[in-house]
Parts: sequence; structure tokens; C-alpha cells
Amino acid sequence: MQRYRFPVGRVPDEALLSGLATGDPELAVTFVRRFQHTVFGVAIAVTGDPQLAEDIAQQTFERAWRHAQIYDSRRGSVTTWLTTIAHNLAIDAVRSRRPEPVAPEDLDAILGVVSETPEQQALADEASSRLRAAVAELPREQGRALVMAGIYGMTAQQIADWERIPLGTAKTRIRTAMGKLRITLATPKRGDHVQ
Repeated sequence: MQRYRFPVGRVPDEALLSGLATGDPELAVTFVRRFQHTVFGVAIAVTGDPQLAEDIAQQTFERAWRHAQIYDSRRGSVTTWLTTIAHNLAIDAVRSRRPEPVAPEDLDAILGVVSETPEQQALADEASSRLRAAVAELPREQGRALVMAGIYGMTAQQIADWERIPLGTAKTRIRTAMGKLRITLATPKRGDHVQ
């Protein structure tokens, strides 16, 4: 610890990530200890399974170690980067374990939680925050169709069958929702400056 100007516990997140990439064991341990609760929290929030969440947390740190050199601080903090990795791994794990889509009665609860959970707050970088807000503003039936197609990978026919609506209606809901998202996300927010 004497080779550092200040205690390892006070090393900035970006410096710890760089140390992880170089294989420094002391910095690697400090990095994992600093973020382990946050990463596990994201994984458990998505999976609801403590054992699976532990596996996802480990995979997250392995992936961070392998890809530390591509981290770009302009795109978000180290915490945001790590929680995004954990979130994506958890979603993939849930998808691979769940052979059938989420029940429609559960989908309303999922859509309602999109911007309210601690897990989502951990992922609150600018882009994901805008996307969540845009999805939350969609009419409920369009938001459901978009989530079923985009997150759960359901086809328009599967959505039509699940929602008991005509195929054309399912396609229209998905297409309309995507169009609204494109417009919303392409429009600069107040305060954004074009350089």
C-alpha cells in the first residue's frame, strides 16, 4: 500500500478499474469489494435467485476484468458500466431459464417498475434514463407490445396470440411504439447543446 499516494480504499473508481486491467491483485480485491454489493443487488433484483445472482456477480467481475481497457468514462461512471453488465447478464440468464414469456398480468407490474426500482436507478445514465421515460410515456398497450417484442423476443404473431388481438393490431402497436420512441429519443432534450 505504500506505493500509492493515498490508501487504496480512496483510489478513484477509474484508477481501480485500470488496476484491475493490469492484474494488480490489491487493486482487484479493492475493486471487487467496492462494487460487490451493488452488482449483486442488480443481479438479485432481476433474477430473484440468490445463487444465480452470485454467479452473475462473478461473471460481471470477470467481464469487467477482460474488458476494462474499453471502458469509456464519457459514456458513464464505472458503477453505471458495471451495473449495465450485471443487468444484461441477469436478463440473459432469466431469458435462458424461462422457456415461456412473462404472463400478461405480470407484464403490467414489470412496466410499472421500469423506472422505480433501485436496480433501474443504478442504471440511470443519460441514455437509459431517456429510454425508460420514453417507454413509460407510451400508451399501455403499445408499451406492452414493445416490451414483449424487444425484451422477451416475442414475434408479432406470439404477441397477437398472447394478447388475443389480430396480428395486424399487434404489428401496428409495435411499429407505432417504435416510431414514437425514435422521435422522442431523436429530439434533443432542453439543455442539450449541439457542438
